[in-house]
This record gives sequence, structure tokens and C-alpha cells, in this order.
Amino acid sequence: MGIKQEQTYRGFEQGPIRPPSEANSLLIRVSRNCPWNRCTFCSVYKQQKFTLRPVAHVIDDIDQIHQALSTVQQEAQKSGTLTADQVNQIAEQYYGDARNVFYTAANWLFRGEGSVFLQDANSLIIKPDDLTTILNHLMSCFPWITRITSYARSHTINRISEEKLKQLAAAGLNRIHIGMESGSDKVLKKINKGVTKAGHIQAGRLVKEAGIELSEYVMPGMGGKDLSEEHALETADALNQINADFIRLRTLSVPPGIPLYDDYQSGAFKKCTDLEVVHEIRTFVDRLDGITSHLKSDHFYNLLQLVDGKLPQDKDRLLQVIDDFLTLPPEEQLIFQLGRRMGYFQVLSDLHSPAQRNHIESIRDRLQATPENIDQIIEEKLQLSI
Repeated sequence: MGIKQEQTYRGFEQGPIRPPSEANSLLIRVSRNCPWNRCTFCSVYKQQKFTLRPVAHVIDDIDQIHQALSTVQQEAQKSGTLTADQVNQIAEQYYGDARNVFYTAANWLFRGEGSVFLQDANSLIIKPDDLTTILNHLMSCFPWITRITSYARSHTINRISEEKLKQLAAAGLNRIHIGMESGSDKVLKKINKGVTKAGHIQAGRLVKEAGIELSEYVMPGMGGKDLSEEHALETADALNQINADFIRLRTLSVPPGIPLYDDYQSGAFKKCTDLEVVHEIRTFVDRLDGITSHLKSDHFYNLLQLVDGKLPQDKDRLLQVIDDFLTLPPEEQLIFQLGRRMGYFQVLSDLHSPAQRNHIESIRDRLQATPENIDQIIEEKLQLSI
């Protein structure tokens, strides 16, 4: 039985998420939700049914954006610029209930980077020829596009021939985001990822060989206390064999409502503290070798945002950023952790900002936070699931 396609066109659609690096991209929804949807750590698509959108519906979405973009450009040329009030007036006048199309087009024109992100969780599950049709139409409507990207599962990539992947690259698909999460087979099995370390390596190499940029996502903390070191070592080993263009850190979050949360509550999964995660990241970075990847810490869950640089030349600097935190006295680590998790601190040097520090110290005193209870306080008192 094939994957069901929705036959009734519902109008222009956008899915719930996209990578942080695609914040200014045009979002085009190719499918709805996730075809796997069994990962124990993910909350995004639970209880949602996966469907493919017919190619004709995706084409209609692209055509609507093209028409709206032409309207935006024409109105901007008339007045020289467009204010927010003018955009609202035009959206109401031309589009009424479908004004989200106009807002999407205007946002892409004024804030965009010429990039497009194909949604939802695994757009490459559609037939390669159908995806090629979509890519060709995008490039025909918007020939200035500089980047077209998509999420994909390693399992799905491994089912696409090298020839078809190169066909997609030639049609304009030039970056794929894969959620590796871990290179440890033990961890991958526990989180029900549906792929092995070998499968991740094979898929990553196929993407690279097709001439497509590759972003691999890694989740520090995913192994818990029991598998922390193995998680770091095996993940680094897998990435050393792939040489992805980007390695993106996404520190594990365990919110209520996901299967992993039940394991955490029962004690079956022992969640790492912030300090343990930092030690794990240090082991991971230290073992990255022989690759030219760009390591990114571009998510607010990550404690140390400055673990960001190009390998191999920035490796010593990245390790120094980590060591600068690890060598802080426990009370200083506590202040930074609390400040970072509350959104007041971004980098370690913020510890030396008197106004910010005084505020965080008063919160520490009110919460009676200590190095021993800080992670519990962050989770329970501040209702964060880091």
C-alpha cells in the first residue's frame, strides 16, 4: 500500500517547523508531518497523520507565491517602499482570507536570502521525479534562488539511487538536513531512530557524492548518563567518516508528552546535567578529526553558543571555549547556567556585566540555587525541560 495523498486542495500551506538556519527562507510544504514519527525524543508530529501533498497542489502554492510576489514588487515600485501598514492594506485588498500568502511573499522579498526550505519532516520520501518537477518549477518562477533545502531521513536517502540524487542536485536541491542525533547503535535503538550508524554513514556519503551540501544534527545528552561517552565517541567517529558540510548541535530537551519523558520519569533514562553535557561535547569535539565541517551551536537549548567554528583550524579555539566554562568555579558555572537558561546571558563574558549579574544573583538567592540543585531548579521552578 502506497503513502496516501490528500486529493482536495486546501490552499497555500506551511508546516510547523524549519531549521533555525532557514528562518528567512520561503517555506514550501511538500508533505504533511513525519512518515516515521516514532522517535522517542520528538514531540513535533505526534498524533498527526502523514500525507503526501499532490505535486499539482505544491505547484499551486508556488504559483500563488509568485503572483503575490509580483503584486508586492509592483506596489513597492509605485511608492518606492512599503510600510507595514501598506502591506496590511494590500493584503486585505487583494487577498482577504488568503492574505497569509501575501505576507509570506512580502516577508521573503524584504527579509529573505533567496533561499527555499521544503517542508515537512522528510520531503525526499516523494518520488524523485516528482520532486524534480517541483524544483524545476521553483527555479522557473524564481530564477534568483540561491539555495533549496530539505529535511530527510538517512533511511530514505539510502533508498534513492545515486543517479536520482544527482538529478535532484541538478534541479536545484543543494542542501539536505539529516537528524543523525547519535552515531551509537545503542543510542539509536533506544530512541527508536529507525537507522543504524552504518546507515547514517552511507546516507551522508551519498548526499556528499551527489554534490549536495549536508547538515548533520547531533543531540548532546541523547545517550543519557549511561551512554554519554559512547554517544560522544561513536557520533564523532560517524561524522569523521562522512565529513558533512555542517554539524549542528541540538542539546536534548525532554518535555512532557514524549515517550522519552516517561522513561525519564520512571528512571529508565537518566538525563545528563548541563555540566555533564558540556563534558560530553568536549569529548565529541576532541574526537572530530580529519574533516572540514563547520561546527554550529545555533540553537537556544545549547549552553555554549560560541562552540561554533570551522574544522580543523578552529578546533583548539572550540575546545578552549568549553574549557573556559569547565574551569570556572562551581558558583560561577551556576550563575552562567541560570543566566543563560533565563535568556539574560549569551556568552561567558556576560558574567562580567554588573547589571545582568546582579539580577541573576538575586534570582539565585530567591530560588536558593546551588551547584547541586541548579539543574532541578531550572527544570522544575523555571519550567524548562533542558
